[in-house]
Amino acid sequence: MNKRLPLQIVSALMMTAAGCSAMAMTINISLDNDPGKLDPSQSSMIAERMVYQSIFDKLLDLDESGKIVPMLAERWTVSDDQKTYTLFLRKGVKFQDGTPFDAKAVEFNLLRAQEKNSLRRNDLKYIKQITVVDAATLKIELSTPFAPFLSILTDRAGMISSPAAIRKFGDDYVNNPVGTGPFIYKGRLKGASLTLDKNPDYWQAGLPKADQVVYKIMNDVNVAFNNLRSGQVDITNRFPYKELSNLSGAARYSVINQPSLGFRGFYFNTAKPPFDKPEVRQAVDILIDRAAIAKVVYNGAVSPGHSPFSKVQFAHGADDAPPKVDLARAKALLKAAGKESGFAFHLILPTTPEDLQVGQMVQGMLRPAGINVTLEKAELAAQIEVGKAGNYEALMVGWSGRPDPDQNIYDFVVTNGSLNYSRYGSPELDTLLQQARIENDIAKRKSSYDQAMQILLKQVPYVYLNHDNVLFGISQAVKGFRFIPDGVIRTATLAK
Repeated sequence: MNKRLPLQIVSALMMTAAGCSAMAMTINISLDNDPGKLDPSQSSMIAERMVYQSIFDKLLDLDESGKIVPMLAERWTVSDDQKTYTLFLRKGVKFQDGTPFDAKAVEFNLLRAQEKNSLRRNDLKYIKQITVVDAATLKIELSTPFAPFLSILTDRAGMISSPAAIRKFGDDYVNNPVGTGPFIYKGRLKGASLTLDKNPDYWQAGLPKADQVVYKIMNDVNVAFNNLRSGQVDITNRFPYKELSNLSGAARYSVINQPSLGFRGFYFNTAKPPFDKPEVRQAVDILIDRAAIAKVVYNGAVSPGHSPFSKVQFAHGADDAPPKVDLARAKALLKAAGKESGFAFHLILPTTPEDLQVGQMVQGMLRPAGINVTLEKAELAAQIEVGKAGNYEALMVGWSGRPDPDQNIYDFVVTNGSLNYSRYGSPELDTLLQQARIENDIAKRKSSYDQAMQILLKQVPYVYLNHDNVLFGISQAVKGFRFIPDGVIRTATLAK
């Protein structure tokens, strides 16, 4: 008996532990890319934004309709001249390291986000002065009215990190994130998974619902889909287009298929031949059958487009309707540009099978006009470097989209914009886009964007192809999912 008793105790303890483990609720989410830096000030990937939503709260957030709503800021006021924003912060909130969230912490984050090495500095460049009024009140003065400012605070520029953790870890904070969010960073296996544990002191009562969130890295959308079907993952941030036709009521999963805020297409390098002439760019633009691409490649899960504004944004207008394919007019434009016999160019595109298929369809659509396209595949990081350096002829890079239209157009086409890889510039366009930035009346902003689109449709520095739909695969076992138009998965309310 004396020898058996310890074994019985051990066995009981093991059974208790197993029971506790079985009761723990883990939400498994597949991501098609491995998040790089876990610091919002250094982020450049949508996969990172997916993870950030669990670790960091933002000053403001979006609801299901895309409306800006309170988060860490309970309310706010804006001065009559639209240059001073006063934020009234939530009290009693703590960072995951136990340090207090307050106005000084917000000031620290906003100042840090404006530093030279921060990728958020352009978002916040109009901040002139920050004043800590008291522990729960912050006043932000801008140098000029800036209509997108509140929208910007719903994304990475509005995510608040622990100042104590940033000081502690220094440059290695990118691997040791600490926010006020519903889940705490536990660790990662590069290229495989990233694990977050429940924040027991989260300020929102009753949240989070789950005990743990595990992000599993699955670059192949079909592998992710098979894991969804088998129950190894609960949510996939991508879904195979071809499987949209195979959905059935008996499936153990459902699909979120909603319009996104983003766009797909490709840049022309307007600083180099052959795309230094607008007639050549126009010719390519009107040779592409966007509806055919949407049907063949995406199984209808995109909207053919001709602007940076999807139908869920107020700036969306008639200009987003794609032009009809017109071979005769394209040939006339090429003749006017001295390219009557055609020409050849290289198109650099992403490595996914869908993007390659789009490239191949573009090849076929341009061939009747004597335009020969060579396709080159490159990873996103390499594409961005090529775009910044201007070492390309045509470059296929899309954008996941943001709530305010300014964030979909300004940096892409304004002279010397940070995302203006086309090297295009127009003083008239710059003026219109600046007017839209400083105007708060939506109707007047819409008018400025309509006029801007008239210029872009003639100059075509970028060929807009379509607006993606957000496609998430979700297990029927998952409860509490909320679709937000920014296309980023919120985990606080998830359960199963």
